[in-house]
Amino acid sequence: MSISKTLRTTSIGTIGLALLAGCDTVVMSPSGDIAAQQANLIIWATILMLIVVVPVIVLTLWFAWRYRASNKDATYAPDWDHSTNLELVIWAAPLAIIIALGALTWVSTHQLDPYRPLDRIREGQPVAEDVEPLIIEVVAMDWKWLFFYPEQGIAAVNQLAAPVDRPIKFKITATTMMNSFYIPALAGQIYAMGGMETQLHAVINEPGSYDGFSANYSGAGFNGMRFKFLGMSEADFDQWTNKVKNEGELLSRPVYQALAEPSEYNPVQYYSEVAPDLYDAILNRCVEPGTLCMKDMMKHHGHHGSDNAESHAAPSTTPNTHDEGHHAH
Repeated sequence: MSISKTLRTTSIGTIGLALLAGCDTVVMSPSGDIAAQQANLIIWATILMLIVVVPVIVLTLWFAWRYRASNKDATYAPDWDHSTNLELVIWAAPLAIIIALGALTWVSTHQLDPYRPLDRIREGQPVAEDVEPLIIEVVAMDWKWLFFYPEQGIAAVNQLAAPVDRPIKFKITATTMMNSFYIPALAGQIYAMGGMETQLHAVINEPGSYDGFSANYSGAGFNGMRFKFLGMSEADFDQWTNKVKNEGELLSRPVYQALAEPSEYNPVQYYSEVAPDLYDAILNRCVEPGTLCMKDMMKHHGHHGSDNAESHAAPSTTPNTHDEGHHAH
C-alpha cells in the first residue's frame, strides 16, 4: 500500500471516530425506565447474536491463515465431507440462540407494550396504588406539536413538561398526515395518525431537558418539527403550570383552526384555557361547526344498519288469500 493511500485511509478513519465520538448516546443511556428497559433489550439481543458472529469472524480469519497457499504443513483431506460433532455445533448453537431470542422478545413485547399501564417507576420501585398517571393529549400538526393537559386545563405548543417519577399516559393523534412521536430519553417512538388514537405509558426518572421530535417524514417542515420535554420536580412542574396559565391565551376553536394552518419552526406557545372537548373534536375530525363527528357518524350508520336488518327480517303478517281460497275449494 502506498504512503498516500495509507495516510488517506488513516485520515478517513480518524474523522469517522471523531464523528462517532460526538454522537448522542441517549438511546443507550436514557433517563426514563421504559427507554432503559428497551436499551437493555438491545444489549442482550446483541450479546446473543455475537455468540455466533464473533466465533464465525475468528474462525474465518484463522482458516484463511491456517490454510493459506504457502502453508505446506496444513492438513489436506480432499475426501472429508462429514463430521457429526461439527454438525451438532453448527445447528445446536444457532437454534439455542433463536430460542433464547424468541423468549426474550416475547416477554419484552408484553412488558413494554405502550398501551400497558406502568407497574413500576424504576427497577425495585413499583407504582404506588394511589398514584394516578398524568394524562397528556398529543396532537401532531403541520409542522408542530400541540400538547393538552386535561387535568390542569392548559395546552402548549412545542413544549412538554412532566414531573419526575410520576407515570405519564399519552393519548396521541394527528390532524392530517401520519407522524411519529419520539422522545429517545423517555421511551420508544409511537405513531400519530389522523382520526385514530394511539397510547404510550412512560415515566421520566431524572430532571432535565430532553429532545423530542417526529421520527416519520411528513413534508416540507419536518426538520423543524421538534420540541423540548422537561422533566421536573413536582414543585417545578406546578410553577410551569402556573406560568402557562399566567402567560397563555384562550385556545378556542377559531384560534385552533388558525393554529392548524401549516407553519414551520413554530415557537413555543402557551394556552391558559382550552375550549371544551377540543381534543375529542380533533380526534373525531369535527372541529368546524356543523361537522358530524366520526364517532357519531359510526353510531348513525350502526343505528340505520340495525333498522334495515330488522325491516328485512320482519315476517309478513298479510294472509295469503289465494291459498285460503284453494283450500276452501
